[in-house]
Amino acid sequence: MKWRSDPNFSTFKIGRRELVIHRDVAAQAAQILQKLGELTSAVEAGAGNRQSASRMNLADGLELYARRGRRGGLIASILSDVYVGIAPRPLTELAVTNEAIRRGIPVAEPMGAMVEWLGPALYRGFFLTRAVRGMTLWEFVKTDDDPTVRSHVLQQARATIDTMHDKGLFHADLNLHNLLVTRARDSFTVIVIDLDKSRLLDAPLSSAMRRANAARLTRSARKLDPSGQILDAAALSILNPK
Repeated sequence: MKWRSDPNFSTFKIGRRELVIHRDVAAQAAQILQKLGELTSAVEAGAGNRQSASRMNLADGLELYARRGRRGGLIASILSDVYVGIAPRPLTELAVTNEAIRRGIPVAEPMGAMVEWLGPALYRGFFLTRAVRGMTLWEFVKTDDDPTVRSHVLQQARATIDTMHDKGLFHADLNLHNLLVTRARDSFTVIVIDLDKSRLLDAPLSSAMRRANAARLTRSARKLDPSGQILDAAALSILNPK
C-alpha cells in the first residue's frame, strides 16, 4: 500500500526532508522537524525492541511517539538506519496504519512520517503516532502477578489479534513487544503497534496466514521466556488457541 494524499494530513518539504503530518499538529511542523533532527543525532538509546522510539513533547502539551527506522540483523552494523528504495517505509506504514484505523483495528493513532533523502533511493526516516500510555505485553506479564488480571489481558490481546486478522491485517513481525497494554477506564485494552512491513488485504486473513502470525508470536514468547516460567502453556493457549 502506497501513501496517497489525505485531507487529514499536510505535506512539508524542506531541503532533503519530507514531512507528512496530521492536520491537528500541522501548525507545529517546524518544531516537529527540529525535534526529529535532534533525535537523528542523539547518541542515547531510545525505547522499544530496537531502542529506536522516543516520546516527543510539543509546545501545546501534546505528546507524540517517534519511532526511528532501524535495521535488524547483520546489516544493521553496516547501514544502521539507512534504507534503499523509492517507496519509503515510513510513508507506507502511515498508509497502512491510517487504513487500519479506518477499518476499526485497534492501533496507535498515526500522526505522520518524516523521510530524509540522503541520495538517489537512499533515505532514513521516522514514523509518528499519538503517544499512548501503557506497556508492552511482555513488560505487563513480567510485572503483574495477579492471575485474574493476566488472564484478562491475554484474552484482550487475543481479541485484538482476532480483530486484526478478521479485518485483513497481516502483521509481519507480531511479537510480545508489538502488543501494547493500555488502561481503559477500570479495565485494560490491547492495541497493535509497529506496522512496518505489515500488509492489508481486502478480505480476512487465511488460516495459513493466521497460523503464521501465531507461530511468530509463540517464537517471540519462547525467545523471551525459554523456560515458560512467565508464559506457560496455559497462557500461550489463550494467545494462540487451537
